[in-house]
Amino acid sequence: MTTVTSPLAGRAVGLAAVPDPVFAGAMVGPGTAIDPVREPTEALAPIDGLVVSMHPHAFVVVDGDGHGVLTHLGIDTVQLNGEGFELLVNKGDTVKRGDAVIRWNPAAVEAAGKSPISPVVALEAPADALSEVAETGDVPAGGELFTWN
Repeated sequence: MTTVTSPLAGRAVGLAAVPDPVFAGAMVGPGTAIDPVREPTEALAPIDGLVVSMHPHAFVVVDGDGHGVLTHLGIDTVQLNGEGFELLVNKGDTVKRGDAVIRWNPAAVEAAGKSPISPVVALEAPADALSEVAETGDVPAGGELFTWN
């Protein structure tokens, strides 16, 4: 069982509220999304594991059980070409839950015309593999988002 915690402080809104049909339709995988606090912040590792994918706007950490969790910072943020994102770890690094992975500013993303809503997705997981999924309410950075059974 893997407990996935929030990489960001903000409000849980659920995947259905993500302004992107791929995430909203859970085509990438089940999970939830965070509407982050609009201030410069660091996105934190949601689980212990290995960073297997690293981009300015998104990263994937895989734990010892093979569970991969995608954190995608904002929607269509790939179009910003890394501007406003600072990588704090590298692909291939081992991270612990709560380690800072990327520094960014959700308010700047919003000012650039993109949504700062950030999906947190269990990759390649069946929809019924998750329990206790946070889809409403305020969530602190490091607060529990869902359990992957």
